Amino acid sequence: MDVKLFAVVAALVFFTHAPELEGKPISLVERCYCRSTVNNLPRSYIRELRFIQTPNCPFQVIAKLKTNKEVCVNPEIRWLQQYLKNAINKMKKSKQAV
Repeated sequence: MDVKLFAVVAALVFFTHAPELEGKPISLVERCYCRSTVNNLPRSYIRELRFIQTPNCPFQVIAKLKTNKEVCVNPEIRWLQQYLKNAINKMKKSKQAV
């Protein structure tokens, strides 16, 4: 048998019977979005806030700035803690009103 033909057949057999990888590699799935956080970000710079809670990572807060840049904010910042308390109280009051 010709060596080139054998190599082509072997490659075809390998690729047709090789298990397919599903999804992302584990190293990318388990990686947290926020690896470092900003501690001194004025509220006036923020356009929107996004909250992420995943099983393998701590509570993460991503702020989209008015410059369209995204930064991770330390969830322990005083104004952010107050914002979260107010949002929770507002949700509780709206549920009680219904």
